[in-house]
Amino acid sequence: MERRNRSLKALNELIHIDSLDSLQRVKSLEIWNNKYLKDKEISDFDLEHSDLLKLLELFYKSISFLKEYKERTRQEMISNKNMKKFLNN
Repeated sequence: MERRNRSLKALNELIHIDSLDSLQRVKSLEIWNNKYLKDKEISDFDLEHSDLLKLLELFYKSISFLKEYKERTRQEMISNKNMKKFLNN
């Protein structure tokens, strides 16, 4: 029962995280990952089929979001570097 409760709590937290703005979402996803996946695997979750589908959808949605966020951040860093180079000349 404890495993099921932990799994439901993780799912509900991930649902909440999905509604946050970008910066909060990134930080919250890191915390969520450290809390639920650092010492255990996702296969240890005890959820019903419909809940597993929700978790799967949110999990991959979050991965896609993090990839996009990483790319935006990389582009901003390049832009800042170019601006700094321009201002130093």
